[in-house]
This record gives sequence, structure tokens and C-alpha cells, in this order.
Amino acid sequence: MSSVQFTITHKLDGTLARAGKIATPHGSIQTPAFIVGGTKATVKALTPQQVDELGGQAVLANTYHLMLQPGAAVVHEGGGLGAYMHWSKPTFTDSGGFQVFSLGMAYKKGIDATSHSEKGSGDLATHSTHQLAKVTDDGVTFRSHLDGTKLTMTPESSMELQHAIGADIHMAFDEATSPLAGRQYLRQSLDRTHLWAERSLKQHNKLNEQHREHDEPEQALFGIVQGGREEDYRRESAQLLGHMDFDGYGVGGVYEPGEISHVVRWVNETLPEHKPRHLLGMGAQPADLFLGVEFGIDTFDCVAPTRQARNGALYTYSGRINIKNARFVHDFTPIDTNCDCYTCQHFTRSYVHHLFKADEILGAVLASIHNERFIVSTIDHIRESLMDGSFYAYKQTFLNQYYGAAHAKTYLS
Repeated sequence: MSSVQFTITHKLDGTLARAGKIATPHGSIQTPAFIVGGTKATVKALTPQQVDELGGQAVLANTYHLMLQPGAAVVHEGGGLGAYMHWSKPTFTDSGGFQVFSLGMAYKKGIDATSHSEKGSGDLATHSTHQLAKVTDDGVTFRSHLDGTKLTMTPESSMELQHAIGADIHMAFDEATSPLAGRQYLRQSLDRTHLWAERSLKQHNKLNEQHREHDEPEQALFGIVQGGREEDYRRESAQLLGHMDFDGYGVGGVYEPGEISHVVRWVNETLPEHKPRHLLGMGAQPADLFLGVEFGIDTFDCVAPTRQARNGALYTYSGRINIKNARFVHDFTPIDTNCDCYTCQHFTRSYVHHLFKADEILGAVLASIHNERFIVSTIDHIRESLMDGSFYAYKQTFLNQYYGAAHAKTYLS
């Protein structure tokens, strides 16, 4: 019996879209849902109470970051992720794999963690990140981005770390590749990811047995589908992982909204329908949410709403604005008159602009409340539109207003 139970309550005819519920030991998540990014056991600039009040149903923390600070053992000693951060609702952790292949290999000043080069035509991609790491079928040896300490992560150690951190839902350890990796490298990476999936699942099941013996809550594991932009690789990965006994599935390696309508579709047409599907690291743009849902995604996570907020980039229903711009000095209207968040109900654009120009911490707090509420409420309305059959009308109205009719055509066709 899985430690999470997924129920589909509504489907949208002619699409992969569905609404439902994921039941976890710490409560249920109404899907589709946006899982709020709480990387280091904290949602930046927000208290857990604020995350709850703006409608957050669950948070996702990062295994890589927590193993460095304060250490998985400390989180475990503090009662597990939820208790440690004073969050009583469901929790997720990712495997740390993406950070191992980015932050972990880019600790030296001047190294670009996202850079890559292509060796030949369709040959093995030579990643600059790999020059600072040793990647084998056993695991990855890399450097801490904090102090350069040499570290190793394997599927087994990722599972041990995640079980110690104690979230309700974990992600299998996988290899994150460059979006422009050649087909030959993708083949090698995909085989490694599948090998690591088997090992992750085996170790996860072993650790769950220990939880049962100690009368502790079991934890769930999602397998990660990879394969880049190659349809045959994506379908192969979804087919293989779909036959393993995972509790759900994550879709990794999707970088642009335009990739969702084909890459995510290939995956979700192949995965078993009765298990939940999570789109990793997507949700920075409203189009991510609409397209993801339309092509079968149940949950999303992304740190962009608070990251952008701290830089003054705020969502509005007419598009994103930079609150630092001088035009807001005398603007005494809310960030968005249609938003019901605490910030919009009590403060003006002029005031938030002032906070940013004065480098006051409250500016980041109010902006983060607004951006998180904007994304959470958007996915809530998407879920409602699936239930009442108005999804396509809502999608067209929202995207036309947010992006403008000309740009919105990209996501409406």
C-alpha cells in the first residue's frame, strides 16, 4: 500500500487534464496544485503561517541544500521537515540531483553552471560542469558550492538523506543534463537515470521497512522521467519507469513553456494514468500552469515567484511589472486591483516601490506574498475550471490579458 493515495475526480474530454486529490500522512493536496518552493526548509521572505494564509497546500525543500546546511541529521532530530520548519501540511523533497549538476559543480568563481558545449554533430555533449565532477554509474563526486568540500551522492545516499529529512514525497536520484545535450550523451544519461531509478526504489523500500518496524509514517517516492527533447527517449523512459512500483512520477528536463505541449504530452500519454505527475521546476510563467495541466500535470514546483519578487518583478493580470520603475512613485493603486492577497488589500504600488528603493526588507516580504498568491490562486482557478468545464475559456481570457493577444497565440494554438 502506497503512503500516498491519488484520486481523479474530474477529467477534461479530449485532453490529458484532470483534477483530483493526493492524500498524504499530513493531509490532502487538491490537484492540480502549485507546490511552494521552500528550498532550505524555508520559503524565502515568508513565514509558514503566511504561506498557509495565501493558500499554499504543500512545500518542497531541496535535499542538496539541506545536506549542507544544517545537515539531514539535524532536520531528522528536529522532528523531520514539517516539524522542523513548523509546517503541518504535506511536504516534498527533490533528490538534489539538479543542484549537484549545477551549484555543486560551479563553486569556483567564474564557472557558469548552465554552460555547455557540443562536441561534433550529435556527439557526446561536453559539459563545463562535469569538468569539476566525476560522474559514473555509481554516483556523482562533486564540490560543495559553499566551501569546495569534496562530496559524493549516490541513489542510495540521496534516499537516506531524503528519508532522514522526512518529507511525505521524495524524488528519485537522476542525472540532469543540458537542454542542448547531444543524442549520444542523452542515451548514456538516460541509461544511467534508469539504473539509478531502480537503485533509488530499492533503497527507498528498504528504508520504508525500517519505518514500519519503528511505527513511523512511510514515505512516498516519485520516479523521474528524462530524455531531453527526443520523443523516443521520453516515451521509453516513461514506459520503463511506469512499470516500476513508484508512487508517482516527476517530469524533469523541461525548460521552456513551449516544450510542455510536446515533451510533457509524450510522457503523460505513456505513464500510468492512475498515479500523480509532477513537473519539476516549472511555474515561473502562467503559461507553464495552463499548458502543464492541459497535458496531464497534477503538481508543479518553482522558486521563481519569490525569487522574482525579491528583485521587484511582480505578476499582474495584465502582465509582469518591475515595481522599481519610476512610474510607480505616484501610483497609489494596489499591485493588482483583482488580487485578494494581503499586500494588494493593504498597500499601494507607490509604497512597495518606496520599500524597494529604500532597500527595506518589508518590500521583499510584501512582493513575495503577492507573487505566491498570484500563482497559487491561478492554479486554484484552473482546477475550478476543470471541474465546471470552463477551462479553455478561462485559459484564453487569462493568457490574452497577461501576454497580449499576439503573444498568447503561442500558447493557445
